[in-house]
Amino acid sequence: MSTNKAIIHTAKQTIELESRAILHLSDLVNDDFANAVNVIHNSKGRVIITGIGKSAIIANKIVATLNSTGTPAIFMHAADAIHGDLGLILKNDVVIFISKSGNTPEIKVLVPFIKSAKNKMIAITGNKDSFLGQQVDYVLNAYVEKEACPNNLAPTTSTTAQLVLGDALAVCLLELQGFSSKDFAKYHPGGALGKKLYLRVEDLSSVNQKPSVSLNTSVKDVIIEISKKMLGVTAVLENDTIVGIITDGDLRRMLSKVDNISTLTAKDIMSKNPKRIHADAMAIDAKDVMESHGISQLLVEENGKYAGVVHIHDLIKEGII
Repeated sequence: MSTNKAIIHTAKQTIELESRAILHLSDLVNDDFANAVNVIHNSKGRVIITGIGKSAIIANKIVATLNSTGTPAIFMHAADAIHGDLGLILKNDVVIFISKSGNTPEIKVLVPFIKSAKNKMIAITGNKDSFLGQQVDYVLNAYVEKEACPNNLAPTTSTTAQLVLGDALAVCLLELQGFSSKDFAKYHPGGALGKKLYLRVEDLSSVNQKPSVSLNTSVKDVIIEISKKMLGVTAVLENDTIVGIITDGDLRRMLSKVDNISTLTAKDIMSKNPKRIHADAMAIDAKDVMESHGISQLLVEENGKYAGVVHIHDLIKEGII
């Protein structure tokens, strides 16, 4: 049985070998890469990415990355393509072939059909002198010296290189398109990532109750209001404008110091000039304010008027925290 030391050594070797190979890729990026990016950017069609075996898996990931960053892309398995799927390629589509050797039988059969249709063709291959490399319009050189596999057989370093070139392609296209975080949010509406990009404070505060008291509200009624609205806080208002805040913590501190609360009112125990946030602000901004000030609630304003409360639990529930 391998010792932990041997396992750690092999893992480190693999990571170091692949990292060196990826670093070398930057030396292989040339005008073909830039021209390929421009062809895709200026195309009126989609990007069709094809491959077989492990390259097909990488192709699927690159398709997903392109789609999520504003470049329409479709995966086409090379074997399926020569058995009917060629029909999904339209006139203005750009086709990317992914193949380490560039000489696989399916690729050799597929390339002439697409070439005859005059679609622009791009190769991500480790062998620019291969059949594929010689037939396409642009070659993205994914050459690696050796696989991380000790037998130099299992696709490891080579598929990592393909993936990195796909990421580089996507990022270049993203920048050319001026793809912003707002655009990203449109393609990622689900999950915590999307919510960080589109969820606003009012989306959270609008479903909460709006605890509020006046300056002259008795402490007893303040306690009732905070308990009733279940947010651990209440705003203190004057003409619908926030003048203070009272939290559970304020009440506990008061009770530890005062025996008779019958004569106290909200203005006697409130904190003045509380932290607040505009209803139209991003929820992620509310998180930053809460974390930087070590607080659990924020009062929300809209047009200078009290609009509600956003609680740290709202952010946790939505996956922002």
